[in-house]
Formats: sequence, structure tokens, C-alpha cells
Amino acid sequence: MAFYEVYAHPALLRYRTTVCTKATLFVVAVLCVTYTAPLLVAYRSHGFWLKRSSYEEQPRVRFQYQLLLIAATSTNGDYVAWSTFSNFNSLQGNNLRIPSVSAREEDQNQDGKLDRLNLQLELPLRPEEQIYSVQLLVTFSYQLFRMSTVVMQSLLLLQYSSSVPGSQLFISGDLRLHQREPLLHRGLDTRYNVSLINANSPFSSSYDLAQIIEMYQERNLTTVLSSPNPVWTIGRAAAAPFQLKAVIRYPVEVISYQPGFWEMVKFAWVQYVSVLLIFLWVFQRVQTFVFQNQVLPTVSVPLLKQHCA
Repeated sequence: MAFYEVYAHPALLRYRTTVCTKATLFVVAVLCVTYTAPLLVAYRSHGFWLKRSSYEEQPRVRFQYQLLLIAATSTNGDYVAWSTFSNFNSLQGNNLRIPSVSAREEDQNQDGKLDRLNLQLELPLRPEEQIYSVQLLVTFSYQLFRMSTVVMQSLLLLQYSSSVPGSQLFISGDLRLHQREPLLHRGLDTRYNVSLINANSPFSSSYDLAQIIEMYQERNLTTVLSSPNPVWTIGRAAAAPFQLKAVIRYPVEVISYQPGFWEMVKFAWVQYVSVLLIFLWVFQRVQTFVFQNQVLPTVSVPLLKQHCA
């Protein structure tokens, strides 16, 4: 008569011993090594606690229609200037030139956030005047919302100089966020929501570009023009104005921030468990070998026999 298997199940054995035996000490030592060694391995891998993380966000940027322009008309210190600040203009005297300015911000992908600024400035000049260098200070409102809420005012300095007088400067680049320290993971940050240009001041020192930029660079959050591509055009007609055209894009930023408590715990837990599984697998087989082969004397009791008793 042929036999075939109708059912199968594993046989469970329990290994028993008294308290003060080598087998007991072995089990305690295995448990300690199994659960503490993965913690040491994960910690010594220099990445157990997540101290800094990052995310992507496109900031909300708005041009504030505040400009300060200084253009050198010779190599011996002559210049013309203009700004949207009336007190600055009143200090310029004969050096004041009032340009025509047009600005247009675009939302190219229709996501509700502006993507670029098209700025055009035409500076009228006298027939004998030539432009050798240009410095243009532009202000923006800059906001982040995804993690911590950041509201600040930022600056951008567009500048170019040449030994040959020009008729037009075209410059294109990205408005990039520069961080000296990571942001918090939540909360409201309005430390830098103040203007660095005192428009009410009647003193020329308040509009000094070197001083303004020096104060601005002391901040932990600033904006810079990344990958600028200036094009300097020469050959201006006597009656033609000097033209400055700028295209400034507002790209998606990679923001660095300090993770919160639960995010750090989650990151540490994932690392600990991934190492723990390896130790559990290894020491499970070590214990099976030790007790099946009676390396340490114990009493084996089949589970089914115990139930019958």
C-alpha cells in the first residue's frame, strides 16, 4: 500500500534549565549582545541621529519696485545715479538721471507662484557721457511656507564694468537662497523682514552700496544671483539712452532645516531595526546550534508531550 503525506507541522522543543547554569548565562549574554550591538553599530556609523535634512520648495518671490542705480560715466570718478528713494535723489544734484523703468513678473507654469522677473531700464545721458560700469540694487519680498514659515526682504546686486564704454547691458541669472545655518522645522521666522535701506534718511551714508551689502551679508539668509550671463554691448549713439535688461528667474530651492524630535526618532529607529534583524537572524541560529547539540546541558521538552501531561 502506498503512503502519502496528508499534513505536516514543525515540532517545537523547549530547553529548560535552572537559574544558575551556564545555559542561563549564555541566553542572557546573547540577549544583551543581540539588542545592544545593533545600537552601537548604528551609532558608530556616523548617521544615527539626523541632525540636518533638506526638502525642495519654490519660494514666493515678489519684486518690491525698489531700485538704486549708480553708473560710472568715466574712469576718473564721474557718475550718474537714480533710485526710487526720493531722499537719495535729492542728494545727487547734477548727477541725477531719471530713467524709464518697466518690470513684468511671469507665472510661466500657472501654479500660482511667480517664476521670473523681466526688468528693463533706459537711462538718458548727455551726448558726451559714456557708461563704463553699472551697479543696480534690486529688492524682493521672499517667503517660504512648507516647513517653517520664513518671511524676509532680500537684495540683489547686479553689476558689471568694462574698459570700453557700452550702450547696453543684458544680464540673466537665478535668484538663489544662500543659507549659513539650517532653518527650523516649524514656526515663524521674521528676523529679516526689515529693509536694509533707510529710505527716510537724509544722509548719503545710508545709501552707500558697500555698507548696505556688508550689513546684508551678516545675515544667515541671503539671496544671490546664480549663474549670471552678462552681455555688454558697445557702440551707443549720441542721443540714445543706455539700456539695462535683466531676466531674473525664481527657481525651486533645496532648503536645509533642522529635523524635529519625532523625525529624528523615526530615522534612528529605521537604522536600528535594519541592523537588529541581522543580529536576530545570526544569534537565533547560534542558539539553535548550541541547544540542539547540547553544547550547554539542558532538558529538552517537546511541546506536544507537555500538553498531553
